[in-house]
Amino acid sequence: MGVIMEAPEIYNMPGHYIRRLHQISVSVFADRVARAGHALTPVQFAAISAIASNPGIDQATLSGLIAYDRVTIGGVIDRLEQKGLVRREISERDRRAKVLHLTEIGLDEFEQVKVVVQSLQREVLSGLTPEEQETLLQLMRKAAEAGNKLSRAPLRQPLA
Repeated sequence: MGVIMEAPEIYNMPGHYIRRLHQISVSVFADRVARAGHALTPVQFAAISAIASNPGIDQATLSGLIAYDRVTIGGVIDRLEQKGLVRREISERDRRAKVLHLTEIGLDEFEQVKVVVQSLQREVLSGLTPEEQETLLQLMRKAAEAGNKLSRAPLRQPLA
């Protein structure tokens, strides 16, 4: 006879479901991107997406734009540079600073992976109707904006 188990207390905690949705999202991302023949992590994709939108961005600004730790972003850029997707150049405004650009290969990779990433977004929330997906996205955005100052790597919105 099996043991009857009670649901853990965490089943009533938003942090548990945030962690689970993150696990699901990363798993689907890794699977779909690999199936499409690419080798990028979600953070690498975020970085090349931000660089594509902001050619010549510096690493510190990039880390704020994607809410990623400033120290750790260097390793992300190192790996993207090793893959031939990103190049670092000395800034014309500050010779001590380096700015980031996508290579032609990097831009091509971004355009291809962007299609895959856009299509998998619906899959991550496939148990919800389109209206529920939009509502959840709005609520997640609101919660993230409200808690941004609590983060070790706060999101810094671009200036309009």
